Amino acid sequence: MRKYACLLLALLTLAMSLTGCHGVNEKKPFVVPETFDETKTYEISFWAKNDTNKTQTEIYEKAISDFEKLYPNVKVNLKLYNDYGKIYNDVITNITTDSTPNVCITYPDHIATYMASDNCVVQLDQLLVNEKYGLGGSEVRFDAPKTSEIVPKFLSECMIEGNYYALPFMRSTEAVYVNKTLLEKLGYTLPETLTWDFVWEVSEKAAIKDENGIYLANGQKAMIPFIYKSTDNMMIQLLKQMNAPYSSEDGSILIFNDTTRDVLLEIADHVRTDAFSTFTRSSYPANHLNAGRCVFAVDSTAGATWMGSHAPLSDIPPEDFVEFETVVYPVPQVNPDEPYMISQGPSVCVFNKDDPNEVLASWLFTQFLLTNEVQLAYSATEGYVPVTLKAQETDEYRDYLSRAGEDDNYYYDIKINAAKILLDNLEHTFVTPVFNGSASLRNTAGQLIETVVKNVKRKKVVNEETIPQIYDEMIAMYRLNMDKGGPLPKTAVLLLSGIALVWVLIGLYAGINFLYTKRKAK
Repeated sequence: MRKYACLLLALLTLAMSLTGCHGVNEKKPFVVPETFDETKTYEISFWAKNDTNKTQTEIYEKAISDFEKLYPNVKVNLKLYNDYGKIYNDVITNITTDSTPNVCITYPDHIATYMASDNCVVQLDQLLVNEKYGLGGSEVRFDAPKTSEIVPKFLSECMIEGNYYALPFMRSTEAVYVNKTLLEKLGYTLPETLTWDFVWEVSEKAAIKDENGIYLANGQKAMIPFIYKSTDNMMIQLLKQMNAPYSSEDGSILIFNDTTRDVLLEIADHVRTDAFSTFTRSSYPANHLNAGRCVFAVDSTAGATWMGSHAPLSDIPPEDFVEFETVVYPVPQVNPDEPYMISQGPSVCVFNKDDPNEVLASWLFTQFLLTNEVQLAYSATEGYVPVTLKAQETDEYRDYLSRAGEDDNYYYDIKINAAKILLDNLEHTFVTPVFNGSASLRNTAGQLIETVVKNVKRKKVVNEETIPQIYDEMIAMYRLNMDKGGPLPKTAVLLLSGIALVWVLIGLYAGINFLYTKRKAK
């Protein structure tokens, strides 16, 4: 029996070590090397997002080539993704194997989750202000912007738990791409500001069919009057405009409230009449807009080159195109006197490595992405806005904005007008609190709408009684910790797993002891 006790003791020790080896998640500031060691060669990986826009790929490749000429001992390997969610999933997977990229284009919500792993993401505070290698530092070999030359609001969006963990790369917001021709055919005139009431009213009228199932608005058998790309943004912006809670700064989840219920019930009403749908259910808004099967299509300003009857990147068959006048508006508002729209767009984070000089090489490349040449070139590919005042205030950028409509490619008017929406409304933009679990909460916001749309289409009951059931479904689906933020921290999971293992071992010991005693009694 003694050997069983020894075995149990060893297993218990192992179990407790599993719960304690990770300890408290320490977030240490990066210590900047005195000098960048150029006698060694560094190979760094850069994960970026590209959505079939070859021009963007070429900009990344040129930036890498130009940077490598300045720093011949640094080689940058580019890996492209077509979805930020896939980058997020791959980073999470690679954290467990200690093989994260060096530099990654991502979102602050995602970074907050990466930070749950000990000292995984580089805290940038010391790097930002370093005299030699900080932004605009004396030893930086290119014309990097100074900290004061980054749009303050964009830089503040990269602060998590009181420290900087990213630099902004590009910024966008959401916009409504309107088929003005179709709207006026329905007997409406565009107001100065789109309101939700106006959009819903026009959409309901556009959903009317004749006795043969043909939509009166466009004379076709297909029509989605109002389609939304990112339903997470739809819910978040509606709650903000209605002064309703979403989450707190400390990570408490507040979305499951009466206002959210009312929003979902109203959406359900418009789904029943076929006046509203989403990207998840009905594909890309641009495909419906450009074929004359949509009045209002909401998408990011970063998707502007896909939107409109002259869109340079539209990928529907040429025979499906319908000629119409396209105009671009800020997202619908609850109260035009207090407008709110979300600020979004990719940021860049740097991951910790054993060699501080490898981290420094990664940081230098991250800075290079904020140079005027990269910022201006990339912003012109879509309705993005450069994140630096240094780039925005150049004659080149001002000239670019002034030439909207000169052609349907570089100066495509919808693309430039979409960028102007953000530039003209910076004071009306907002971001949601960032914490470990905020990415799951954002997914929940969109999935609430998607679930209501799905249930209505499947003829399921959606009313005041069933909304709490949907809330419970979301809490379970995204493993939301309703007291503080989203999924349980890794250390908590390890602790609970260790405790469970201890109880299993105790049960095993009791069973062995029982069998041993029984055998001895014989």
